[in-house]
Amino acid sequence: NKKAFVELLFWKSPAAVCEMTKGYSSLQEGEGTTRSRVPPWTPQEEQELQELYWKYKEVEGGDIIAAILAHLPKPGRTRRQVVKQLVRM
Repeated sequence: NKKAFVELLFWKSPAAVCEMTKGYSSLQEGEGTTRSRVPPWTPQEEQELQELYWKYKEVEGGDIIAAILAHLPKPGRTRRQVVKQLVRM
């Protein structure tokens, strides 16, 4: 590809570099960016997250995200995932 040098001008993730060197569509299913490894939020989880947010929003002097993480019924979510989901909602 004569124009591949243009791709070198931009930051790449390890998955993108692997594709560039081994050929596009070379990644197997389940490999690549972290987005594919993060389980999606179900409507039930979103509802529970929203209820917990409204419950702990008014608590003064406390960390809202820490309180939400402590009371999530399904453990395994990270602080970053919870914050991103709250911002998205």
